[in-house]
Amino acid sequence: MRLDKYLTETNTATRKEAASAARSGAITVNGEVVRDPSKHIDENTAKVVFRGEEVVYRRFTYIMLNKPEGYVSATDDKSAPTVLELIPEKCRKGLFPCGRLDRYTVGLMILTNDGELSHNILSPKHHAEKEYFFRCEKPLDRIAELENGVHIEGGYLTKPCTVTKVDDYSGRIVLTEGKYHQIKQMLHAVGNKITYLERIRFAGLTLENAPERGKWRFLTDEEIAILRSCR
Repeated sequence: MRLDKYLTETNTATRKEAASAARSGAITVNGEVVRDPSKHIDENTAKVVFRGEEVVYRRFTYIMLNKPEGYVSATDDKSAPTVLELIPEKCRKGLFPCGRLDRYTVGLMILTNDGELSHNILSPKHHAEKEYFFRCEKPLDRIAELENGVHIEGGYLTKPCTVTKVDDYSGRIVLTEGKYHQIKQMLHAVGNKITYLERIRFAGLTLENAPERGKWRFLTDEEIAILRSCR
């Protein structure tokens, strides 16, 4: 792999930044200064240091985002800003949301370019648990009905879930499926209405470890391993 491509693939620098750093002697490969950004290296074994920091190559990118309201979970949308717009452009290559939150739902999201991992997490055979905190318009009741399954759009009967009451007007719900606007439809089915919805856990990762609302960070190796274990 070309050195400048290696640096862009690892979200370390743009090609222009890589060229500038190389000319100034700020890049070493296996301990030797490399001034030619087009030099080919073995991405699996080379030790690359960029401006004093070692660069670790990963084939895929994994990002945790604390989604704010008003953004859609898509790679492109002409009606509203997308969650990708919250990520620096140099880090967006090939990224897509792993599971979706609607425009007005906030909280934990994973973005990646690893299609196999995303499929394993979201596949009906391996569907990971997703936990949400919600507030509702009327007092929260008929919990047993919600847990046993209710009919939503198209006559679909939701799978069993767990609902925990926090107070009269709020609760937490754990699902293993993700139909369109499912929680909103479920509350509607028992005569209630969602007024606030936040995803607080997804596939073993929690919002407690996420950055502040609207911010993002790369997943740690341990968190990536948790996602890969969801199969």
